[in-house]
Amino acid sequence: MFSCLGIVFLCGCANVIPPCGAKTSPPSSELRNTKWELTRWNLPPNAYGEVRARQIPQGESSNPIQIVFDASGERVSGSTGCNRFTAKLEEDSRGFTLSKIASTKMACPPQRMELENDFLYELNDYRSIVRNGDQLLMVGTDREVLSFTQRPIK
Repeated sequence: MFSCLGIVFLCGCANVIPPCGAKTSPPSSELRNTKWELTRWNLPPNAYGEVRARQIPQGESSNPIQIVFDASGERVSGSTGCNRFTAKLEEDSRGFTLSKIASTKMACPPQRMELENDFLYELNDYRSIVRNGDQLLMVGTDREVLSFTQRPIK
């Protein structure tokens, strides 16, 4: 009887992607020494099923949101568009997770501070990260999708 319950439980988890609330990502080795700029932020579908895009600053002159994976594969850092952040990168069988996220605390206009807070929330609470060539997608547990484009490290 217990083995039947175990099979039912496992089958229930198998229908959820990623399984049972786990975070998934590519191996950190695929992202070492790379830089990514946030180029699109899709909000969850509204009541009519329409996906809406959030306005985000882009390009060097607008202080874009960026993530940089270090060469050692142990840390990420970058810009929230207002402040700098850093996080520890920890690897397991499902890829990597980010922990110990910290940022500077400079004051910025209210709209930038809201964007920064939302970005740091997504960074801390994403569901999966998918790399497709020079594109990186971060899917939040809230169904928001952040699209990053690879940029050269200067």
